[in-house]
Amino acid sequence: MSSQEPLIRAEDLHRDYQMGQTTVRALDGVDLTVEEGEFLSILGPSGSGKSTLLHLLGGLERPTTGRIWVGGREVTALDENQLATYRRQEVGFVFQAFNLVSTMTALQNVAFPMYFARVPRAERRERARRLLQGVDLADRMDHQPTELSGGEQQRVAIARALANDPCIILADEPTGNLDSQTGAEVMQVLERLNQQQGRTIIVVSHDPTVMDFVKRSIHLLDGQLTDDVRSR
Repeated sequence: MSSQEPLIRAEDLHRDYQMGQTTVRALDGVDLTVEEGEFLSILGPSGSGKSTLLHLLGGLERPTTGRIWVGGREVTALDENQLATYRRQEVGFVFQAFNLVSTMTALQNVAFPMYFARVPRAERRERARRLLQGVDLADRMDHQPTELSGGEQQRVAIARALANDPCIILADEPTGNLDSQTGAEVMQVLERLNQQQGRTIIVVSHDPTVMDFVKRSIHLLDGQLTDDVRSR
């Protein structure tokens, strides 16, 4: 990849869904570039297409038409096995509902993705410990999700997203289930990862206060990009 090439490049993305006899267009010709090390938010009201865009970038869905390149490689041309490898190795996901395994401790939840990457057990545990320390949960490693607050669960989820050292973190409404103060604390964790580790982070939200933390915000409305603002 040349130094001029953005980390992510999406061209003319369309995504249609069939709802009975009706075709719903979730994305309608979106073009986007994201540089390595950017901290970007995708903002818009419910139904604007922002989560769909995030899912396409993460390889969770395929566009109806359009192409996506990540690191100079066309993700939209990958087969299912290659796409699974891309999701496992290059993308870390953070979801609104946390999606932690309720029967596992925080440490086990963070170590879990490394099992599928065939990381040796001792290394899994050590890396999980470091990641939890990095999100200020050193004293909560042996707690299960039901013993953690919402903000703590989301920080476990962020640590888990980092488990396989991905180049991109995709966060879908990461503050959606949290009060404003706890949501700000979660955004500060993501901001720190971006500033100190240079992680490329894309956050989808309907909450405009996330603009206080990110470096750039794009706005979607009815599946189209309406605004692209550099915050700082």
